Amino acid sequence: MNDALTISALTFGAQAFVTLFVILDPPGAAPIFLSLASGKPIKLQRKLAWQAATVSLVVIVTFALFGNALLNYLNISLAALQGAGGILLLITGLGLLTGSLTDEGSSTSKNIALVPLGTPLLAGPGAIVTTMLYVQKADGSSQLGALALAIVAVHFIIGLTFMFSTKILAVIKDSGVTLLARIAGLLLSASAVEMIVSSIKAFFNIA
Repeated sequence: MNDALTISALTFGAQAFVTLFVILDPPGAAPIFLSLASGKPIKLQRKLAWQAATVSLVVIVTFALFGNALLNYLNISLAALQGAGGILLLITGLGLLTGSLTDEGSSTSKNIALVPLGTPLLAGPGAIVTTMLYVQKADGSSQLGALALAIVAVHFIIGLTFMFSTKILAVIKDSGVTLLARIAGLLLSASAVEMIVSSIKAFFNIA
């Protein structure tokens, strides 16, 4: 019986890990991190890498524990949350496209690890809702423990991915960073528009 529970918990944790890894997409988020972190000292870049992962972890865990109660108390729908996240990402994407976020000194006073990296890029509506659903599906403390390990493991990989991606900046130089920022801005803007459209469809019950 205990073996069956252990296997079930391991399977549950593995499923949660794969799902969250696909949604959070550390390799896909790395170019955006590089674009925002370019021009900063290498030590600060590595610090921001782990800060972004930590912020995302805290946000996701908070919503996993209190998400339903918080949204109900504030009378906020998931569609509204998704739309707000999409607007924030769109602002960031347009900033990357125009160069306003990557110009030297333009964001020295801003902690990019908080917004937009930690949330809503990493800890966005998709990751938040998925985690909340896994918490509801968890059967017993063993599966909840497996889910917790999966969440921590994914964010550890995010921190490592961002940290090691900083080595790319030394290779591609300023012109490469500019090109990377424009591409990342285009992709981020497209992703943001998808989030906004999806939120509008969900809000008005459009198939």
